[in-house]
Amino acid sequence: MTGTGTSSRGDGCAYVGISGWRYPPWRGDFYPTGLAQRLELEYAASRFASIELNGSFYALQRPENYRAWADSTPPGFVFSVKGGRFITHMKKLRDVDTALANFFASGVLALGPKLGPFLWQLPASVPYDAERLIDFFQRLPRTTSAAAELASRHDERVTDRAHTTTDADRPLRHALEVRHDSYLDPAFTALAADHDIAVVVADTAGKWPFLEMITADFAYVRLHGDEELYVSGYSDEALDRWASKITGWSTGSTVPDGAGRDVYVYFDNDVKVRAPYDAMALADRLGTGPVEAADANKPAEAPVRNG
Repeated sequence: MTGTGTSSRGDGCAYVGISGWRYPPWRGDFYPTGLAQRLELEYAASRFASIELNGSFYALQRPENYRAWADSTPPGFVFSVKGGRFITHMKKLRDVDTALANFFASGVLALGPKLGPFLWQLPASVPYDAERLIDFFQRLPRTTSAAAELASRHDERVTDRAHTTTDADRPLRHALEVRHDSYLDPAFTALAADHDIAVVVADTAGKWPFLEMITADFAYVRLHGDEELYVSGYSDEALDRWASKITGWSTGSTVPDGAGRDVYVYFDNDVKVRAPYDAMALADRLGTGPVEAADANKPAEAPVRNG
């Protein structure tokens, strides 16, 4: 069913959705049997307030892709965009001026008002290094106009398909997901707060660090699996706990400064087709729309994980 997509909680809004939407095992399960693949985003966007784009992590996309995705979603819908692994995993945030220019020239600005936060995910092989992070944070554009200017410095790899303009000047938000225990150092979250970078609250079934300090004017949550990474679903009790946390952040009732935050929440436990049903169940608890009336405890077979 169609809805407003968000629900105001004090000064903040909650956006609940899924990480990616192109998963073959979802076809005939979450997606109705026979639904054309080209209609899957439209179908998902009629049930969630937001989707995390993860194809941008694996390769530079094209402006026409971003335009098509924007056109397939309703007004008020928001995409978060995962930064490229060339920047985070290969370059490990160092010497990334050209890589950042190419990434921002690849078409992200073509999302227009539907462009939400950027997610930068570090691999477990990258430990905390304050100097490295400060240098990277200072290079990130904080407005769409700054992103367009940065995009104009792209190299020949995207010359024939660069998008280097913005339809309006809007603020940009950035979140960082970390996977090395050295980031448990309180100096890290203090540094992130100094640069208005949201430290991702990542539920990884205990595999990687769990941090839930609010370090920016928004919060970013990734739910990879309650008990087994990418596999297990979330029980009613677990969803109740997450709903309580998110409500506290969005209203500001559990934030030291008392200011409500927008909260972006994405389920990535896709192996057993749990992500969409858990996302709908959490959104229902938060009173956000749109939500499909479906059995949030629907069982499913366990396919091979798709990305």
